[in-house]
Amino acid sequence: MDTDNLAKQAEEIEALSSIYGEDLTIESEVSRSYNIKVRDNKNEVILYVTLNEEYPSKSPPKYELSAPWMDRKAKENLHYCLDEIYLENIGETVIFQWVEKIREVLQTIKPIEPKKDQKNFVEKTLDFSQLEINCPDITHGEVIIDRKSSFQGHAAEVHSADDVSAVLAKLKQNKKILNATHNMYAYRIEKKTDKGTTMLQDCDDDGEAHAGGRMLHLLQILDQKNTLVVVSRWYGGIQLGPDRFRHINNATRQVIQQAGLLKK
Repeated sequence: MDTDNLAKQAEEIEALSSIYGEDLTIESEVSRSYNIKVRDNKNEVILYVTLNEEYPSKSPPKYELSAPWMDRKAKENLHYCLDEIYLENIGETVIFQWVEKIREVLQTIKPIEPKKDQKNFVEKTLDFSQLEINCPDITHGEVIIDRKSSFQGHAAEVHSADDVSAVLAKLKQNKKILNATHNMYAYRIEKKTDKGTTMLQDCDDDGEAHAGGRMLHLLQILDQKNTLVVVSRWYGGIQLGPDRFRHINNATRQVIQQAGLLKK
């Protein structure tokens, strides 16, 4: 390993520890993995970083963001901002700048404060657990655990886009699923018309780049019809690299089979 990189990393972590105190947690000294909690405006983002051998001279640290409350576009924009900071500072340590950029973004996001005369109404409408949602039966798969990350598949037989929306809403009534780091999904629905049969299909990464597309590709390979699969991932602080896609695919196939939807 480049001793200059190692010295810069040690110096950076020492500085970050003195700046952020208890908000910085050492995940693993061996793999040089850390997380930093960034709070502002009643919101929180956790930045997970792993310092690889080529940081900072040739490549950025590996990183992930945990902010279940943040919508997908905002999270993608934040990823873009952090990547830009690295590209503008190649060869230099950047984690402090990343943390402060995250804080800057949080300061622009105002927490939603309901008006006093609307408080009860708002609270009731936001409480998904109290809503009665009619939707297809949902099968929950086995939990796959690897290096503190957990993956769980959920599957349902669906025949319309409304069915898909109902299943997604029903799943999010479960607070654990709602607070997952990612809830990626894919579906395929067979539609018969006068002109023949068409396939309605779509997917969503929910911040886990390319995951939804890979799930949809698996459904295509299996020739699945009228099937929706959601895979929830709870990030444990240690980056899994390509292994995460293997777990997502395994969770997808396993729950389809468990639900009795796997084509023979």
